[in-house]
This record gives sequence, C-alpha cells and structure tokens, in this order.
Amino acid sequence: MRLNLVLSSVTASLLSTFVSAGSDSTVAGADKDGKYWIHGTGISAAFIPYGASISNLLINDQYGIQRDIVGGFDNASYYGIDRQHPHFGSVPGRYANRIKNSSFELDGVTYHVLPNENPTPANPAGVDTLHGGPDGWDWRNFTVVSYTNNSITFSIVDPDGKEGFPGEVVSYITYTLGNMTWDIKMVAIATTKKTPIMLSSHTYWNLDGFANNETQTIFNHTFYMPHSGQRVGVDNILIPTGDILANKQGSVNDFWSAPKQIGHSFSDPEIKGNCGFNCAGYDTCWLVNREQDGPYDWRSEGGFVARLQSAWSGIQLDVYSDQEAFQMYSCNGMNGSMTLKSTQGLHGNADFPRTIPQYGCVVLEVEDWIDAINQPEWQRSKKQIYEPGGDPYVLQASYKFSINTTATSS
Repeated sequence: MRLNLVLSSVTASLLSTFVSAGSDSTVAGADKDGKYWIHGTGISAAFIPYGASISNLLINDQYGIQRDIVGGFDNASYYGIDRQHPHFGSVPGRYANRIKNSSFELDGVTYHVLPNENPTPANPAGVDTLHGGPDGWDWRNFTVVSYTNNSITFSIVDPDGKEGFPGEVVSYITYTLGNMTWDIKMVAIATTKKTPIMLSSHTYWNLDGFANNETQTIFNHTFYMPHSGQRVGVDNILIPTGDILANKQGSVNDFWSAPKQIGHSFSDPEIKGNCGFNCAGYDTCWLVNREQDGPYDWRSEGGFVARLQSAWSGIQLDVYSDQEAFQMYSCNGMNGSMTLKSTQGLHGNADFPRTIPQYGCVVLEVEDWIDAINQPEWQRSKKQIYEPGGDPYVLQASYKFSINTTATSS
C-alpha cells in the first residue's frame, strides 16, 4: 500500500510538472467515432487513446481546400482490429525502433524482450524487436487525463516485466495545437528499476491529403535535413551495425546539401537495398548534427531538423525537435490494402483507388540514435537509460505548417 501511495504521488507530481494544457476551458469527450478533436488557428486534429495516436490532421492547402494529411482510420474502434497496419500515428514504446537480437545488457544483466520482426524457421516469432514488442505501447489503450479545446494528454503505466523490459514506467503524452502548429511533449519516468526508454511519434504523412490527381505516391514531396550529413549503418534487416556512415553529397541518402524530392534517387542503383534486403527506398536513421554551430535552441526559427514540402498542395511542414536523430520511412511496405479515410483521396476516380499504395506516404520519426542500448561505444546511455530518482525521459517536438509553392521539382 505504501509503495502505491508513493507511486501515486510521483505520477501526480509528473502530471503537474510536465503536462502543459493550452487552455483552461474543458470540452466534451470523444465524438461518435471515438475521436478527441482539438483545434488551433488554421489547424484541427483528432486523437484516440489507442496508442495515443493521431488519426486526423486538417490543414487548408494553397487553394483553401481542406486536406487531411495523416494516415488513419475513420473509426477509433478499427485500430485495434486491423493488425496488418500497426503504428498508425501512434507512440511506439517503451523503446522505439529495433532492438538487435531482442536483447540488451544492463549493469551486467542480459534482458530478453519479446521478438516481433523478421521471423525465421528457427525463430518463428522473429529475430529482433520492433517498437517495443508484439504488445508495445502502440497496441495498447492510453488513458485521457487532460482534455481542452486545444490540448490533450494521455497517460500509460507500463508494468515491470511487460514485453520483457525491467521495471515499471509511467508516461504522459501531451499534444497541443497553436497557430498552424502541432506541439508534442512526451515524458516518461522509471519508477522501480533502471530501464531503457526511447519514444517517438509514428505519423504517416501525405501533404496532398492523398488527393493528388497526378500521382498517388510521395515521390513529388521535397525533403530536406540540413543537419544530417551522417546516418546509422544497418545490416540487411535494418539492425544497426555500430557504424556511422557519411551521406556523400549527391548520394541517395543526401538530403542535407540541398532539398530534393523523395523520388529523385529512385533511378539510382544505390537505392536498391537501401532499406534492407531487396528493398528500394528509405527506412533510415539520420543523425542530427547541430553542435558544430555552437549552443542552439531547438525551437529557434530556421532551426528545423527536417522539412517536407509539396508543390501540388503548397503545404510545408517544418519539424523542430530536441532529439538527436531522425528516421524517415518512405512507406515501402504499403501494398494498397490500407483504405483511405472518408476525408481523403479522390472520390469517383477509377484510376486512383482509395487505398494507400507503396510509397504513398512517408513516416517522420523524431528520436534518439536507434538501438544505442546495444552500442555502448556510442555513449548514449544518458539519453536512453533511466532509473528511479533520476531525471525523466523527455521528448519535445514542434510541427510548424505553412504554405509554400516553391518546392523543388527535381
């Protein structure tokens, strides 16, 4: 009983310290589809408790037409039914991205977490762990603990031993809308044992609202990461090798020297195998190298870590983050089985099925260096290992939207 009281005190303190609601006015609960809508200036978004996921994000394009620019489902209940399309707009945890051999060592103890990727005859469940395991945070319902007109906060308690991770973790996820902005704050605390924690936002973007009458893919989207001249080297199942690789100017993975369209390098032979065995595309973790310019404020104007643009819709997204890595996934695994929402796409056009095709979206993940818990030489333990009484895990990001029709067409 005493331990429960202590933990309740800790979680209450966390909520008051780290949860920042944008308004004092409360609003009604979920709509008929199980979605919680919040609003800012020029922007509205809907969220659901399943995975603390974003399900809709509405922005007007250059012609004043409202576009829903994130992937998702029309009804919140379907997220838990469709097992073919996981991580849709969710928070992966307690450890995002991949864990080599589904294991890690902490203070001389080897922990084995549940595998869920790359099955083999000898390992039918998989040989590595992706996004926290088969029942990671993005498969679970969070609790709504704060909800106003422009902000919502979800919480989750991840028990000791869940998916094989040591110790209990309590986390709060806050989403706030402002003037054409979506701000994210993720806080997590280890309450009982030392444990790895790394979170992210796994939103599927298409800045055309899947309504472009010229193309179904995001090859026309221009992408730019001015601080990312290096990336994490991976093997053919996307497990980090420990190597940090240079993105040579003009190469497939060069998005730092100048903005370029995501589809620009798909005619380059180097693109084959770039996202794993027999895979053409991107599922790549780039490093964010800002320190060489001296002290920086991650929120500062011009300090974005990534920019995504579409000349067709004119919508531009600038991503600001306090994290030191950035994963971009070009939806290589999409196969046309994911149906668009009623708010998206072209209605009545037989040439463009109302589904998301391969390369029909792009996932942008702010995070730390992936699988650093198995790469001690990277010296990322203070960013990824947390213990009771220590600092909490904190991730902050700001997504700033604008209209810009000058995106490169190359």
